[in-house]
Amino acid sequence: MKGVVVKSTGSWYLVRDAEGKLHRARLRGKFKLKGMKVSNPLAVGDNVEFDLEDIEEATAVIHKIVDRENYIIRQSTHKTAYSHIIAANLDQALLIATLASPRTSFGFIDRFLVTAEAYDIPTTIVYNKTDMYDEEMQHYQRQISHMYEQIGYNSLAVSAKTNEGMDALQELLQGKTTLLSGHSGVGKSTLINLIVPDLELKTSEISDFSDKGVHTTTFAEMFEVNKDTYIIDTPGIKELGIVDIPAAELGHYFPEMRKRLNQCRFNNCTHYNEPGCAIIEAVRHNEISLTRYESYLSMLQGADNRK
Repeated sequence: MKGVVVKSTGSWYLVRDAEGKLHRARLRGKFKLKGMKVSNPLAVGDNVEFDLEDIEEATAVIHKIVDRENYIIRQSTHKTAYSHIIAANLDQALLIATLASPRTSFGFIDRFLVTAEAYDIPTTIVYNKTDMYDEEMQHYQRQISHMYEQIGYNSLAVSAKTNEGMDALQELLQGKTTLLSGHSGVGKSTLINLIVPDLELKTSEISDFSDKGVHTTTFAEMFEVNKDTYIIDTPGIKELGIVDIPAAELGHYFPEMRKRLNQCRFNNCTHYNEPGCAIIEAVRHNEISLTRYESYLSMLQGADNRK
């Protein structure tokens, strides 16, 4: 039988078959971490082949993982030198960001975008909680949106409280499998409750002490919005470590850098301090955003410990 993983709890998985029936499944032992440096061999969105183990209990054993079209991956927070696959086989990703309570940093946004670029996953930045923005913050949000739109990333301003942008968000989701990601507390669960009201996902208030969110989603899970439209909710991400991107290739995943790479004096330019670097010149002339370049340098230092 064939199916798709719609929930991952670590050792057990929920698999939806072609008829829409759900099966509680486990991996056959030999597949666990076989030749893979990942903490989770299976991720939500994976297509699998399985055999029924107990028809009455609707349990099954997964014996094959179909090759992935793409995936979003991060460094594992629990196992050193391991990675964690957040979700697989995506049509797009929505990065939910907030400018306050809690504030999403440029560094986090850019790390997510680089990871999505590396695996060819179109990404839209969704600025949530716009009902909390005063006039100055609204202007700031428009400036940030313009910065990212200039390099090819669409953005959307929404509010779960006032329904601003919700129709556009619903339209963006139609006919696609979409990952929703972001820090804890940015309002993913609240947005999903508006998109699929019957779910009634648990939400929580932001801590007044730390101005940070509390994890309300424990495991990644795929929800059906309507026919052929699915969203994947994931636990809030505190930090997003870049995986398997060598320092020499990092610039290829910044669209504004990619189009200038052949203009550098040296073929192996890392755009750090080399003479004749087209990227550094573009930053000096405000053709590349300083915040994006600072994000690049931060990632470069992580990818190359000589920096």
